[in-house]
Amino acid sequence: MRYAFRWLRSLIFVGQVYGAMAVIGILFFPWAMVSRRGARVACQLWCRWSRWTAAWMVGLKSEIRGTPPTGEVLIASKHQSFFDIIMIFSAVPAAKFIMKRELLWAPVLGQYALRIGCVPVDRGKRGAAISQMLSDVERGAAEPGQLIIYPQGTRVAPGVHKPYKVGAALLYAQSGQPCVPAATNVGVFWPRKGIYRKPGLAVVEFLPVIEPGLPKDVFLKRLETEVETASDALYEEATGHAAD
Repeated sequence: MRYAFRWLRSLIFVGQVYGAMAVIGILFFPWAMVSRRGARVACQLWCRWSRWTAAWMVGLKSEIRGTPPTGEVLIASKHQSFFDIIMIFSAVPAAKFIMKRELLWAPVLGQYALRIGCVPVDRGKRGAAISQMLSDVERGAAEPGQLIIYPQGTRVAPGVHKPYKVGAALLYAQSGQPCVPAATNVGVFWPRKGIYRKPGLAVVEFLPVIEPGLPKDVFLKRLETEVETASDALYEEATGHAAD
């Protein structure tokens, strides 16, 4: 009975989150189409609304640890669910994401993603995707912001290890920018699939900066070690069990 009640609360929460996305997206649409600032304000408002309602509707509180970057940097983050996207975007002033091209067709989400400077790539063609990604990032270098990439290329459940892809290292080398790794445990509470949201404390932790100039293989190994170690620690904090 308790699970059924929490599942129902989760369903109501999920419904209102996407309802709020539509309402805020429509209300801010004219401003967003003429100003990137309008698009960012709308997205920030929705992210903060989602975090606030998660806390009191399903008992899912959220916390940002470390120092969120504000300058021109890459953010290479662990990706476990939609909630880490929400948390990162709410924590930094000008986030833009490396995103799969299919999301461009999503109502509201796709249009706003383009307005805030997200970089769409075709994940079905890996080599071409990386080349296009680098080209798009280079052409958009004059647009200030924090470029977020998920080095594993997809959402990965807590405690599961998946190889890091070379795209993050190529971006790091090509951009010449510092990289801020980010760890998380959000997947413990907000899973990749399904309706149920567990109560608890979801954390995104910004880790110490990796300065530019490292060889690509050294950078990728360091990035993987630091993000996985910190994410495993957050997983253990959330569950009381060490990751496998």
